[in-house]
Formats: sequence, C-alpha cells, structure tokens
Amino acid sequence: MVDLHGAKAGEPGGDRGPETAYIVFDTESVVDGALLSRVLYPGDGLSPEDAAAKERKARLEDSDGSSDFIAVTFHVPVSISVARVAADFRLLDVVALDAPRFDPRQMVSLFWKGVARYRGSVLVDFNGRSFDLPLLTLAAFRFGISCPRYFADGDRFGFRYRFTSSHIDLMEWLTEYGAYRMKGGLNLLAKMLGKPGKMSTRGDQVDALYRAGALREISDYCTQDVLDTYFIFLRTRVLTGQITLEDEQRLVAEARSWLQERSKTQPGLEPYLENFGTWNPEPFL
Repeated sequence: MVDLHGAKAGEPGGDRGPETAYIVFDTESVVDGALLSRVLYPGDGLSPEDAAAKERKARLEDSDGSSDFIAVTFHVPVSISVARVAADFRLLDVVALDAPRFDPRQMVSLFWKGVARYRGSVLVDFNGRSFDLPLLTLAAFRFGISCPRYFADGDRFGFRYRFTSSHIDLMEWLTEYGAYRMKGGLNLLAKMLGKPGKMSTRGDQVDALYRAGALREISDYCTQDVLDTYFIFLRTRVLTGQITLEDEQRLVAEARSWLQERSKTQPGLEPYLENFGTWNPEPFL
C-alpha cells in the first residue's frame, strides 16, 4: 500500500531528507447515482444511471446549455494524487493514494492522515476550496473519518479561512479571489509554462473511464494534474519573490530529472514527460 507518506527511505518515492512544507494535491471523482436518486428523485424508481442522466439534463437546462456538472455534494473520490514539496520548493515525492486498489474510504483516510502527520505543511491545489476540499471533507463525513488538523480546533484562521496562509488555492490566488473568471484554468497556465496540461484525458471523461474499470488511467490523469499544479505553484512563488526565476528553472530541471528516474517504476509518468516542453514566454508563437 502506498500512502501520502511515500515509500520507505531509499526506495523510489521515499523521504528525501527535508521536511514536507507543502502538500500539492488533486482529486478525481464520480457521481454517486444511488445517493442522488434517493435525495433528488425519491419515489421515481430511477436507477443510479438514470438519476444521474436526469440530473445532468436538468443542469444543462438551468445553465442554458453551458454545463451539465452535478454538484460536488453527490460525488465520491476515485483518485487522490499528492506531491510533497520541501520548504525550498523542491519536489520530494509524488504518490497516488491506495494504488492500485483506489478504494475511496482508504484513499480519504490516507489523505487526512498525511495532513495530520505533516503538521506544518500548507495545502496547495487548484480550485480546491470549491471542489477538492468539499469532496474530501464530505467523504470524511460519509465514512466517519477524523481530520482534526483541517478543522484546526476552532481556529478561524486555519485551513478553512478564505485568506489563510495554511491553504493556497492557486485559482483563487491568481484570480484575485474570484474577481474574474480564469477561462482555460489549469490547462491554460500549464501550457503557458510549456508543461503538458491536458493531454488525452479530460475531467469529463472520468465517469466513463470509471465505468470501464480504467482506474489506473484515472489515477495517471490525476497525477498529471498534480504535476501541472506543482509547476504553476513554482511560478507563483516567483511572483511573490520567494524564489527567483533562475531558482524556478533550476527546480523545474531537477524535478524533470527526478520524474524521469521515477518513471522507470511508475510508467504512467511517461506520457507527461513525453509532452514536457520548454518554457517560452514570447506571445503569438
């Protein structure tokens, strides 16, 4: 079993010495159609699939055709990937929780145990306040999993405070906390930096992949998003002055070399490395 802590020291993915200062993470999820049927369509006798289809149609109508996304409250995580990052922003490890089983209860338990273990760490994500963290806290509620560090013993400036220093939602940070819509999202920012961004898999394909039993493909996609998030995080630290552009490029090169070595035992990284480009800031190319 692989958890947020990584493998044993000395093995690929094991602790590399420095303390974990940042936990960069991403999730993938599917809709619990049975729960949706019981809550929104009681008495209709709808199967989980039919209930989900009906709700997607309703969402399309309500949004004038712009989105059929079903609320996060009806989702269950099917993949959680995590990168541990040192205080100097060096990549320490990348893991897919509970691989290769990807059991939702176990993944959620491992995630919150890791947050508790790395007590000084900061959570880093993209759109985490609106999706990933509600997904993970509601899953903890469903499974009866304690996550006391996240709730910070009543500290209003803990992870849950919008402007906390304990959680960096990069989408909120870059959009002035929702002042404008970031069209293109994670994919846009990754490609600005010459990183792969979205490749053959996209978020709206996860449900079909899950029904086809392609859990590893979902996990690889989730891990790719975590890596994009890490590299975007590095560039935001250039903006804040915590590292120089030269520091960032050195860290990117080091991370790429580390990923190349890890790909020998984690072949799901190979497509990401094959599409790993060179940063070129010139417009109109």
